[in-house]
Amino acid sequence: MKTSEFNYYLPQELIAQNPVKQRDCSRLLVIDKKTGKRQHKIFHDIIDYLNPGDCLVINNTKVIPARLIGEREGTGGRVELLLLKRIDDKTWETLVKPGKKARTGTKLLFGSGLLKAEIKDIIEDGNRIVQFEYDGIFEEILDRLGQMPLPPYITHKLEDKTRYQTVYAKYEGSAAAPTAGLHFTEKLLKDIEAKGINIARVTLHVGLGTFRPVQAEDITDHHMHTEEYHVDSRAADLINTSKKNGGRIICVGTTSLRTVESASGNDGTMYAGDGETDIFIYPGYRFKIADALITNFHLPESTLLMLVSAFIGRNEVMAAYKEAVGQKYRFFSFGDAMFMDIRRLVYNTDGSYNQKYYTEQGELKLPYSEYLQKEEDYEKQIKNIQSK
Repeated sequence: MKTSEFNYYLPQELIAQNPVKQRDCSRLLVIDKKTGKRQHKIFHDIIDYLNPGDCLVINNTKVIPARLIGEREGTGGRVELLLLKRIDDKTWETLVKPGKKARTGTKLLFGSGLLKAEIKDIIEDGNRIVQFEYDGIFEEILDRLGQMPLPPYITHKLEDKTRYQTVYAKYEGSAAAPTAGLHFTEKLLKDIEAKGINIARVTLHVGLGTFRPVQAEDITDHHMHTEEYHVDSRAADLINTSKKNGGRIICVGTTSLRTVESASGNDGTMYAGDGETDIFIYPGYRFKIADALITNFHLPESTLLMLVSAFIGRNEVMAAYKEAVGQKYRFFSFGDAMFMDIRRLVYNTDGSYNQKYYTEQGELKLPYSEYLQKEEDYEKQIKNIQSK
């Protein structure tokens, strides 16, 4: 499959430069995979598409002020450093610009020497391993000197730093926000819980690997960088129990989806634990956990657009994006959202993979018309379970 198959036309003026005034008042494009129809809603309407017994999976990572502007010691040349992944107390994997002059042994100064750094190694794709020197607490120094790492397509200054954090952000470590979560307010989350929807909190610290451009002509030649994730026993139990009781697993954002797909077995069971993932999801992938997805609109030819295409189909995605452009939706990090539901007879009510209807490759074993009847019977079964 070619990278160029995931390109689309986007007028520059549709790239959102600022968040909407009220988080949950962005627009929401709802895609019904069964009928192919699309509905145009406001984000707070998402609650109407969530059912009692479903499980909403959110990523509670917190963005750090990971962008540092400084100078090279001795020359005074300007340098920009982006923190990607912490290796130990004083060592980070980073992206350094300009890269040509960031050689091993180069020393950097930030805040007139309040924070010092030395480039120790050059690794894959030109990222640098940097060791810092400082007095005091690193996080406090970073809060003082660092800037929020907004994507390069956002050229406006962000007046309120909290708008590039979700309201449920808790664990620091991300170089970018899980942007689908930016639409939720505390009130909306409380209303969702009051409706009987479970909320499972997982953590994936977002690095640049998720957003790095796909330069390979064939998408299968692209390599993802690793990102750290954590799933505690409560989140794993909520997901497994919800699924076994017939509820859908609804991932808020591609980071939540990549987390649950990385931390699960082939039988559709979610496991607690820590790990690193370089999972690359593109068309042909068989989803083990995720039944529905809330996500923003993604860049052309990006791994995230490929993930969404794997979820509901490339043709459906491209048609939806074309309609969104025509309807002047706002795109990317501060833009609008989409909701799509692919829940079908993939799982038995005990959580195991339903091989009665699907092959190991995820293909149907019976005619589609018969499958639809089985699906209707299945939905009745789920409603009976939920009513008890």
